[in-house]
Amino acid sequence: MSRPLDSTGLKRLHRSWRRRTTGRVALVLVDVQSPFNVGSILRTAAALRVDHLWLVGDTAPPTGARTAKTALGTERYLRWSRHDSVAEAADAARSAGYWVVGLELAEGATPLPELPLPDAVCLVVGHEDRGLPPAALAACDDVAYIPQLGRVGSLNVAVATAVALYEVRRREWAPERPGRADPSSVGGAAPGP
Repeated sequence: MSRPLDSTGLKRLHRSWRRRTTGRVALVLVDVQSPFNVGSILRTAAALRVDHLWLVGDTAPPTGARTAKTALGTERYLRWSRHDSVAEAADAARSAGYWVVGLELAEGATPLPELPLPDAVCLVVGHEDRGLPPAALAACDDVAYIPQLGRVGSLNVAVATAVALYEVRRREWAPERPGRADPSSVGGAAPGP
């Protein structure tokens, strides 16, 4: 019979998964204006060990009262920086060794489960209604989307971010690590200015 874990059991469980996790994940948030969405993204990012968040444009600040209320204090486990443009944020992510992947329902995008990913991935997510602007898509090394089966055309940005982050981590935890690739072998050359 299963029963809930006590605090020691939870620590042991989480420690065992941390030991299996060597890849790096980061996020770029472009004009994600709702503090509730940003707070939810922060909480998920802390739970899945996101290394850095680059905040662009009108993204709600992690330190705002409504953002912090939704994040439930998890923002203290994260590092972030604010940037003037998505190109600047993408360049910062690349300089830190990340392959930059936009998450958008866009022409030419690859289904996320089919996209080969290296061990350091930075996901770029956009505005709640408008998604990623063309400049953001152009700044990405690849663009992926989350396949959906129902009649709803898109997911909430916080939900989509959670699904995508989990997919990146899930691949790392898979016994054979399917879908992992050397960044020099995926997507060709990085986009130009």
